[in-house]
Amino acid sequence: MRKLRPPPQSLLDKYRGADFHPLYTTSVTVRGGEAAHGRASGIAISDDGELLVELRLPPEMGGTGGGTNPEQLFAAGYAACFHGALSMLAERAGLAIPDASVTATVSFGRDPVDGLYTLTANINIHLPGVARAVAEELVRNTERLCPYSKMAQDGINSVVALTQ
Repeated sequence: MRKLRPPPQSLLDKYRGADFHPLYTTSVTVRGGEAAHGRASGIAISDDGELLVELRLPPEMGGTGGGTNPEQLFAAGYAACFHGALSMLAERAGLAIPDASVTATVSFGRDPVDGLYTLTANINIHLPGVARAVAEELVRNTERLCPYSKMAQDGINSVVALTQ
């Protein structure tokens, strides 16, 4: 078994290209399952097969629960990405943060702007043993580095296309 390691610090080097330069791309396909509804009874599988989860509507939204949901998956991705960026910046600064934790809280709800739906996300960072001023600077720099934070603040470049 290979030992797990953090990513290389070279990922913090600035990119100087004119166009988006993908470093990793993945796809996840959702099928509707028993209820023919991806959110209520879907199956999500990644292109490499490493992610395979049953999707279930939470009881708070009229479902049975018993599986994960898109909000939990988004919260996990956001928290993991933020924690990773935080760890890389701390390492670059020579700061040990072995007990750091990041909690992402994602809410699905009604949008007062158009009456439909929207998401909100809150990130809570716990940095025990780190001086407040140092922690605040580290968190602000992490917000600028973490792609999930950038997406949450600035939106995401997205193309919706029908393929048949």
